[in-house]
Amino acid sequence: MPDTPPSMPQFPTSLGTSDLSSMSLMGHDVTEELMGNVSFGELAYWLITLERPTKQQSRLFEAVLLGLADHGFTPTAIATRVTFLSAPDSIQGALAAGLLGGGSRFLGVTEDTGRFLGDVLAGLDRLPEDEAGWDEVALGAVRAQREKGAFVPGLGHPVHKDGDPRTPRLVQIAHEEGLYGAHLALFEAIGRTHEQVLGKRLPLNGAGVSGAALADLGIPQELLRGTVLLARCAGLLGHIAEEIRSPGVAAEIYRTVDRNAVYVDPAAQA
Repeated sequence: MPDTPPSMPQFPTSLGTSDLSSMSLMGHDVTEELMGNVSFGELAYWLITLERPTKQQSRLFEAVLLGLADHGFTPTAIATRVTFLSAPDSIQGALAAGLLGGGSRFLGVTEDTGRFLGDVLAGLDRLPEDEAGWDEVALGAVRAQREKGAFVPGLGHPVHKDGDPRTPRLVQIAHEEGLYGAHLALFEAIGRTHEQVLGKRLPLNGAGVSGAALADLGIPQELLRGTVLLARCAGLLGHIAEEIRSPGVAAEIYRTVDRNAVYVDPAAQA
């Protein structure tokens, strides 16, 4: 009897598949249905949630991505530039260097804020019905963080000390598109009330409002930072492109730090 060929294992996916003559994404033909008809932002939302976004969802989602794409010479951008200076043959390494810097101080605040707001909301029996109710919840949340000696994520910014311009704009877009939800309501309430607990007024930063907006859009907490990195990848690629067009910034950063290094006895640093 001839040998029976072994059955091949199957690897189920709801994302991309292909055969000899076609490609598909989420069951739709890439060339005939998607290319030229779906924006990259729409596709990203669709891939993350497996739900095709409405025009309203797309507008808010893409506004968040745009606001997070670049913020000047942040540590992530500097890491990308100096890595490209060191290894111009490895653009993937330069991009990765910048993305790896997305943590609790830069970029990761979006996830931290979304998780914080989500945890507070999960502890409520019901959502407040008015601004006063939200303020009461916010005060309790800020007090709890203060008692733990923990920061309230989404508060403060090293540059925009009088107010992050991205915050009111994203809130406005959420209202315009009917997507202003519980996370944004709680975040704004924290902005109104935290001074009563902390004794000082801090701005609601763009990373934090982005976390609230993404959470209201249904982006899972585990994917919030990944969504930020998707946005920042475009900005980092822009920094590499600028280094190619007009080399110098990365080299100047390197020379400035290296040539101004001063030896200090380790005992003096202890």
